[in-house]
Amino acid sequence: METHIFMKKPRTPLAEAYFLFLQLAKTFQADPCELAMDANERALLDAVALRWFEDRPMSVREAIAMDHLGSPATLHKRISRLRQKDMLVAINLEGDRRAKYLIPSEKTLKLFTELGGHMQKVHQPAAA
Repeated sequence: METHIFMKKPRTPLAEAYFLFLQLAKTFQADPCELAMDANERALLDAVALRWFEDRPMSVREAIAMDHLGSPATLHKRISRLRQKDMLVAINLEGDRRAKYLIPSEKTLKLFTELGGHMQKVHQPAAA
């Protein structure tokens, strides 16, 4: 029996959902930001931004405790690098000068807007 490279693609909803996921993952790997980030910096940025989006800003202390992304010293360096790249901003919440909280910068929000646009393009069915 001969196998063809260009055989018919499976069109099950689950298979298509997974292929869309792979396309989206590829979009996120092609970081359009001119200031390249390693995978752990990106994961940290995503975690901080998600908490901000959920109206629960992440404190620097909480970020440094994310041991699955590195040691406290390493995470502190990553936070510093992301701040130097203008991807994160550290703020004090009103009435609490003791704790600093991390929020995404305008540059990060612009990056996420661009990525959202890519996701929208990938999610739209291809024209026939």
